[in-house]
Amino acid sequence: MVRVMASGVFDILHTGHISYLQQAKALGDELIVVVACDATVRKNKHEPITPEKMRVAIVDSLKPVDEAILGKEGDIFNVVREISPDMIVLGFDQAFTERELKKKLEEHGLGHIKVMRATEYAEDLTATRKIVAKIRKLEGEK
Repeated sequence: MVRVMASGVFDILHTGHISYLQQAKALGDELIVVVACDATVRKNKHEPITPEKMRVAIVDSLKPVDEAILGKEGDIFNVVREISPDMIVLGFDQAFTERELKKKLEEHGLGHIKVMRATEYAEDLTATRKIVAKIRKLEGEK
């Protein structure tokens, strides 16, 4: 059995997220998704719109996902050890490069884990920031 791990914020769910999770699931038998905790989202991106427990519940209900778990602050490699994936699939726009993540995995004794990157899903509203911008624009038109 091939266990695949994916991760992200999943703040406002969109087709880019669905494509990413479908691609990740297609690479293995079991897909475990780590949903970033609110503190991590605040530190690395923005104030979360949707609370962490709600984001986990939504992601957990998606067809490609076998299990969604809440990430923790701190060393991401602790979560990787807990999940023990055979492969980590990065979203097409996630900050790590495959090479950079592979090197860090090796440094943490996790060099056996394969690293792949999902391809971009080209559709208009494929990012939370695009959706928020469109909502702001629509609100400004009232």
